[in-house]
Amino acid sequence: MTATSKIAVVDYGLGNLRSVVRGLEAAGCQPVITAEPELIASADGIVLPGVGAFAEGMEKLAPIRKIVEDAVQEKPLLGICLGMQMLLEESEEHGLHQGLGFVPGSVRRFAKIAGMKVPQMGWNTITPTTHPLFADIPAETYVYFVHSYYADTTPEFTIATTEYIVSYASAVANKNAIGVQFHPEKSGPAGLAILRNFVAMTE
Repeated sequence: MTATSKIAVVDYGLGNLRSVVRGLEAAGCQPVITAEPELIASADGIVLPGVGAFAEGMEKLAPIRKIVEDAVQEKPLLGICLGMQMLLEESEEHGLHQGLGFVPGSVRRFAKIAGMKVPQMGWNTITPTTHPLFADIPAETYVYFVHSYYADTTPEFTIATTEYIVSYASAVANKNAIGVQFHPEKSGPAGLAILRNFVAMTE
């Protein structure tokens, strides 16, 4: 891995961009926070972070949506938290809303179960597949979650699973579009290793 990969962290008005940037810097790349089409198009990889409501995220992303759609045809994109959910076809959060559609599936709210809090907030484990994002990441690795909605997709597009109320896809992928429901930038050494793996995919 080199320190020359340039990663565009998409700034569309939602998300803790600075913590993501710090994580990417520690992972050995050159991140830039931007909404500039030229910078997104010329980057080696893209990170789509996000915290908040699905509909608001899609609305704020709308001015640069086409740039992101074009870029993902050629380079890896990592969606984080809301950014991951927006990769899917639709979300039922506050009504039915259309997503980017990079990954087949829907975003659904956790059911109300006695003794189980929603949102899921805190550490939980992932069971990853052999996807390059999880190179050298063992099963039952703990990462940090904060979310009330989860990705409902098929095994074909699931690259990690987590158990909380239901068994759900805590990471998804379809070609260059990759997403993680957890926050790698808040997940300690394991999260840093995952970010390093993403950077390696952009080289």
